[in-house]
Amino acid sequence: MAYDPAVAMDFFHGQPYEMWNVEREKCPVLQSEGSFGLGSGYSVIDWAHAESVLRDPATFSSAINMDHIGQFMGELIVGLDGEEHRTYRNLVAKAFRQSQLDKWDASLVRPLMNELIDGIAHLGSAELVRDVTAKYPVQVICGIVGIPKDEALQFQQWAEGINTGPIDPDAGFAAKHAMTEYLRPFVESRRAEPIGDFLSDLVHAEVDGETLADERLWGFLRLLLPAGAETTYRVFGNALYALLTHPDIMERVQADASLIPAVIEETLRWESSVTMVSRRATTDTEIAGCPIAAGSTVGVITGAANRDGSHFERPNEFDIARPPALHMAFGTGPHQCLGMHLARLELHAGLEIVLERLPNLRFDPTDSGPTPVIEGFAFRGPNRLPVVFDSVA
Repeated sequence: MAYDPAVAMDFFHGQPYEMWNVEREKCPVLQSEGSFGLGSGYSVIDWAHAESVLRDPATFSSAINMDHIGQFMGELIVGLDGEEHRTYRNLVAKAFRQSQLDKWDASLVRPLMNELIDGIAHLGSAELVRDVTAKYPVQVICGIVGIPKDEALQFQQWAEGINTGPIDPDAGFAAKHAMTEYLRPFVESRRAEPIGDFLSDLVHAEVDGETLADERLWGFLRLLLPAGAETTYRVFGNALYALLTHPDIMERVQADASLIPAVIEETLRWESSVTMVSRRATTDTEIAGCPIAAGSTVGVITGAANRDGSHFERPNEFDIARPPALHMAFGTGPHQCLGMHLARLELHAGLEIVLERLPNLRFDPTDSGPTPVIEGFAFRGPNRLPVVFDSVA
């Protein structure tokens, strides 16, 4: 065996790609003993079967998410199937309409990013995870919901507690309850007097006479803050890491900002911040000839699918000249991520402003700390990004 499973699957520091690449050559379906609260089951690690599972909600249900992360988030859109899911999704989708995205870009996203860069541009050096990427998306999400920016650090801590609830339930439940009690006055205020913002849209959403039940409203907010903040901050760091470790590409993108969308899409394929989604078999079935009993857990390893050599040439290379192709960073099928357009908007604004305002950006050659690396099993991002650049007054 060419890898150490303990190293590959370490939740916080894992490096799973070698394991997935080796095992995919043997069989696209792995049998797992159970981890992270999911129990024993199967993992799908190739593109074709990952796509077929995600596009077949009748056979592979999302309801497992209610039992798993739903303990900490509540009634979730990612835990529903069929008509129930479509109704819920239609109710919250209006809050992400294009006109709202355009408004956020100009009035919230770019001002927040510029403010963060204001704090470091004159210094000539920074640690970008600490100073920028870990702060930016959570501040955006707080701004969208109407929460004061100075509460963003607290929300980031709650988000981390909820996301890691399956491996630390006490912290997960504590974060769930604390976030709910903090948000309650905001929800009640918008319910009494809507002000035309995102939270007002959610509280008063109605489609064909259907409204968002309270527990689903809370579930969506508890999903939005961890998902919108935690995942985007990690993938923003992954994009910066990719550019810093490929200085030739960095130089090209600094000279031509029209390449930024290609950087974003290749980062999402090469190092997505979330590597897997969970499903449960509703009936006896099979995947790639492997029998799957009804009730079995099926982990769809989207990160592995994005590195499947039968679907992508040179899949382990970061190449922004790669011909456009679909990736699974946001999933596929009926549960494709509702916030993907917001995530792309944040990534585009963030990269554009960083590259414009921190000229000659590069890793700090004098840094004596741990080597920067993208790490993690289910959630991946860089541990640190120490950089230097030409200071600007």
